[in-house]
Amino acid sequence: MKILLTGSRGMVGRNIIEHFSAHNHVILSPTSAELNLLDVESVQNYICANKPDMIIHAAGIVGGIQANMAQPVKFLVDNMQMGLNILMSAKACSVKKFMNLGSSCMYPRDAENPLSEELILKGELEPTNEGYAVAKVASTRLCEYINREDESYLYKTVIPCNLYGQHDKFDPEHSHMIPAVIRKINDAKNQNLESIDIWGDGLARREFMYAADFADFVYYAIDHFESMPQNINVGLGHDYTINEYYQKIARAIDYQGEFTHDLSRPTGMQQKLVDDTKLKAFGWQPQTTLEQGIQKTYDYFSNEISQ
Repeated sequence: MKILLTGSRGMVGRNIIEHFSAHNHVILSPTSAELNLLDVESVQNYICANKPDMIIHAAGIVGGIQANMAQPVKFLVDNMQMGLNILMSAKACSVKKFMNLGSSCMYPRDAENPLSEELILKGELEPTNEGYAVAKVASTRLCEYINREDESYLYKTVIPCNLYGQHDKFDPEHSHMIPAVIRKINDAKNQNLESIDIWGDGLARREFMYAADFADFVYYAIDHFESMPQNINVGLGHDYTINEYYQKIARAIDYQGEFTHDLSRPTGMQQKLVDDTKLKAFGWQPQTTLEQGIQKTYDYFSNEISQ
């Protein structure tokens, strides 16, 4: 199958390209210089010229809370524009299969956990990254509308939980929790610090999947795309406390110090766990334990990043 993958230089895209199933397909992975997703004319020309059998849309403008709050216009407009351009161009060029990558931030901030796919647009979004979430919701709904108008267009959305792993960002300013904590604890060990601060009480719960497992899901979904639900969560089905993540990462790094809690710091949402009922029915489950994933990610950090 010929597949167009957007966002091939990001963590998700690179894990998809490096997965052992990639050799079963012809994967087009243009850089942003080769395919500007903000230019609808070039997007349509590229898709119609290359005629992919399927498109996987993994590109996006992403960032932490500070970046989202500082540049809400960019996060809303650029992400929405990219989604609309690639979806409408795919349809115009008669591409029948489209896998849209959503985000669990599309779910209402006060929704009851675990978060089921039916909760999209059922309540207020988390304000700190609302622009990004609105753009993701728009692409998700557009996939539904295109399929509703013509069922031969299988345009579907995959909603992963938080991801981590190889090719992640380890810069504390821009990274997710696991790579940020790996960097933090590694630095503390190298500096012989006796204690590390954890923001808040550490009891908030988070769900993180190893990115190579998510890539494995993507190839499973490619092979079973007709039977995949319109919107599907991809998660573990369970979560861990912030304290547990710190403890497991400290064990992998062999950090012997202790942890203290800074209760003056914000902790964010208490829980964000996606419902994996549809995922189980679809017949896929992740293979990497948290301990294995942390060890592999730390090894990657040690060999590739911290040198």
